[in-house]
Amino acid sequence: MIGMPVDALETPVLLVDMDALEHNIGVIADFYRHRHIRLRPHGKNHKSPGVFAMQVAAGGTVGGVCAAKVSEAEVFVDAGAGNVLIANQVVDADKIRRLALLAGRVDTTVAVDDETQVGKLAAGARSAGTTLGVVIEIDTVMRRAGVRCIEHAVALAQLVVEMPGLWFRGVMSHQVPAVRAPSREQRFAEGGRSIERVVDAKRAIEAAGIPVDIVSTGESWTYDVAATYPEVTEIEGGTYVVMEVPYSYMQEFRLAVRLMGRVYARPDARTAIGDVPIDAIGVPNGLPTLEGLDGVRVTGIDHHGVVLSAEDALPLEIGAHFFLLTHQQDVTVNRWDRLVGVREGVVETIFETSARGCVH
Repeated sequence: MIGMPVDALETPVLLVDMDALEHNIGVIADFYRHRHIRLRPHGKNHKSPGVFAMQVAAGGTVGGVCAAKVSEAEVFVDAGAGNVLIANQVVDADKIRRLALLAGRVDTTVAVDDETQVGKLAAGARSAGTTLGVVIEIDTVMRRAGVRCIEHAVALAQLVVEMPGLWFRGVMSHQVPAVRAPSREQRFAEGGRSIERVVDAKRAIEAAGIPVDIVSTGESWTYDVAATYPEVTEIEGGTYVVMEVPYSYMQEFRLAVRLMGRVYARPDARTAIGDVPIDAIGVPNGLPTLEGLDGVRVTGIDHHGVVLSAEDALPLEIGAHFFLLTHQQDVTVNRWDRLVGVREGVVETIFETSARGCVH
């Protein structure tokens, strides 16, 4: 496909605007270049070792990756990641064995929020003869994983320190904004409250005599907020790199991915059916947005295709191309084996999404 005009590609196809991708990577790299804080790129968002390599090469990162699953981490370590943080809890014996093997290759850290997890990880690390790093996840707003009180964080840190095979590293958290499109003031206020809760846990653990070297908190929406806290060492940023419609309030970043489809039916003057099925684009945050056509919107999608509806006559004939913007980039990328990088209407590169489908 290299060198092909975009119009000649078989549809549907997931495109990455190289100018936008490089811009987004550059914003974070430039912002962190001379600051104490660093980016830990989250691999779940782009699934691609090639994109990860661009992030690391641009600078401002920890040189490693954040992963949601062990299998995802394995892909990025195989591709050269210098260290890895599994921002999730791992209890399955086989997954712990694989984690311990990873720790024999690179600096490997995993999150915990319960004593049982700590015991299982320690046993697995001892069995493999390696040492696993451990961070304690602090619940801030998501009511998902993470300890609910600082006292529990301190108790877990004390337990980790006592366990052969484990190395206590610090604390981490994940949070999302409560409002759909927060203003800068709302981002700093809301994001700051969550980050301060993590920093408070860090200070309490240190007060118990345990050193803390990792404070991993903040995401794309609080990349600048986290930088105002000297004790925060890294953020787990992912969305910023390719972006999605709900994150458009972060105007310093550009929407880099779009799905190109083709109209294959025109049941009436105001309706078109395109060849983009639900298998091709994630919709948990709402139907995709049609780019560049005022008065036309997506009104439905299923395994057959997407329905485009217009207020008046729809200006798309059978065979015409259209472009959809995703409202959930990580779920969308996970549906594709590759991202097609384009510049000025021509295919420039292909990014293999080797970490897609990594659910174990």
